[in-house]
Amino acid sequence: MPLAEVARPHGVRGEVRLQLYNAESDFLLEVDEVLVRLKDGAEHEVSIDAARRADKTILLKLHSVDDRDRADELRGAILCVKRSEFPPLEEGEFYACDVEGSEARVQNTRIGTVTRFVEYPAAFVLLVKKDDGGEIEVPLTDAYVEKIDAEARVVVLSSVDGL
Repeated sequence: MPLAEVARPHGVRGEVRLQLYNAESDFLLEVDEVLVRLKDGAEHEVSIDAARRADKTILLKLHSVDDRDRADELRGAILCVKRSEFPPLEEGEFYACDVEGSEARVQNTRIGTVTRFVEYPAAFVLLVKKDDGGEIEVPLTDAYVEKIDAEARVVVLSSVDGL
């Protein structure tokens, strides 16, 4: 599952600065390897030599990336971790990747598909591609989201009025 994108090199010894998809997550500080998905579609499993927090990002040193030029070649690469390596969830929690692709309903009527989560400074929203065309942003609040069943892959919305 994608967790971050390589934003740019950091320093001259091969570290990269990441654009985290969840700025609050420290998960990449805890894993030993990642799948690096390059812009051309090639994928490589790579060990992590070191990782550290830097404000709202993570600086990562990947094995065999030993200079700034090599780190710069990774700009735009996506870093993924196997879903099976994710930590267990507490009751009522879910991972965004488990909900993306879920059916979106208002009561018992299908309206579309959840395509992804977006984090804005003020709120998280679900992007829903409507079956009748177009896309809506649904704030991830009790006022709009009645229930998220990641296992059944269904998101029940209380309303889409005003969206």
